[in-house]
This record gives sequence, C-alpha cells and structure tokens, in this order.
Amino acid sequence: MVNASPDSLAKFSVVSTEEEAKEYGAALLAQGADHLDIGAQASHGDATFVTADEEWKIIEGPLKGLLSLGVDVAIDTWQVETARRALEAGAQILNAADALQTEAMMELVASREIQVVLPFMLGPDPRHLKHVEGDPVQVMVDWFDLQLERAERWGVRERLVLDPGTGFAPAHWDWEERYEYQKAIYTGLDRLRRFDLPIYVPIAWKQTADRLELIDLVLVQEVEYVRAHIPQQIRDRHAAIRKGKPLPTSDVWDGYD
Repeated sequence: MVNASPDSLAKFSVVSTEEEAKEYGAALLAQGADHLDIGAQASHGDATFVTADEEWKIIEGPLKGLLSLGVDVAIDTWQVETARRALEAGAQILNAADALQTEAMMELVASREIQVVLPFMLGPDPRHLKHVEGDPVQVMVDWFDLQLERAERWGVRERLVLDPGTGFAPAHWDWEERYEYQKAIYTGLDRLRRFDLPIYVPIAWKQTADRLELIDLVLVQEVEYVRAHIPQQIRDRHAAIRKGKPLPTSDVWDGYD
C-alpha cells in the first residue's frame, strides 16, 4: 500500500514524487508484495477533500513511478475522472472506493477489462459512512447480494473482488468499537464464499496485540488478497499459521505507530 495523500495517517507510506514512489514500491516488492495500490485521497474523518483535478495532480508522478516497476498497480479512488486517467496511464486494477455506487464509475468499469475491488459500504463514499445496525456480517451479505445483482446487469460481476470494507469506518469511531466490529466481520468472512468471488481484506498497520489478532483471523481463512503496509509481516504470520505454529500477538514490528 502506497499513499500519495499528505493526509494519510500512515506517514511512513506517503510519497510525493515519481522517484519516492518507485523507491518505496520497490521496497514493498522486496518484502513480498505481489502488486501495489496507490491513492491520493485519505478517507478518515479529518482528511481534506480534493477535487479530481487536484487528486490527479497529486498522484500522477507517484503512479508513474510505481508503473515503472513492471507490476500490476491498483488505483484507489472514488472519483471517476481520477480512475479514468489512472487506467489510461497504465493502472490495471481499480480499487473502487465509491463501491461502484455511481452510474459513471460503473460505466467506466464496464468499458474496461480490468479487475475491480468492490468494498462493502453503507453511505455514498468513505467520508460519509453509516453505522451498521444488527449482525454486521448479515448486513454485508445482504448489501453484496444487491450490488452483485446490479454488477451482473452491467456485465462486470465476474471481474469483482469482494472487500468487507473494514479499511473504512464512520468518522471518529473509537478503536474499541471498531475492533469489535472488525472481529465480528473477520470471524464471519466465510459467509462471503457464497458469492464465489475472491476476497480482499485491508490489513491494519498499527502494531498492537489486538490488531495482530485480527490479522491472524483473516489469514487463517486463506483469503485470496490482503492489502498490507508491511508485506513481510503478513507473509511471516501466514507461513507460521500454515505450519500450525502461529506467531504471538506480542510480536510487533517497530516503526509503525
């Protein structure tokens, strides 16, 4: 995961130039990343909104740097014009941060042979999310049911990858509440298998025992993709789980506070 937004909370991952992005992307690949993901608009409640033109100005150079590494690059955006420009520049994957809720974004996806990450989202975009009431997994399953019917009508269903949307949260949501929500979602990830599509989960980067617990909950279910800021940590924990010897949740990495 590479961030071009100066508002990103993961300051260690922020790049602003083509060369910085190339250097940081190469470091992630050396850690074991399979592909790279970049966005220029932070989604947390205190982030400054940028227009599509501003977003492209921020991301154009860094995107070029990542593309020069010769791996698949995902553009993470909820603005259709930014997505269009990034795909024209060479991005191969759309991380659809608007959850394909606009006709314009769906039309763009239908016109391109690209893979698309579809996140669960109650609200118009990551800045305006609603709290989930009741069983969060059932709410998510019902939401995907409706969205995938719509995607089928547009002819794009088979190119979608399902994201439980845990990288987003209503603005200023306390971590304790968010932790319980994510634990419920990750415990029930197998219920998404009914859709017969790959599963993609954004992984926490902050280093605490409860966050590592959540990571292990995801990895034990052998999801197809995770979006991680620390690929080597994820590969190490996954390998240990597969061997039947999970790493302790106290095994935190320094420098990711």
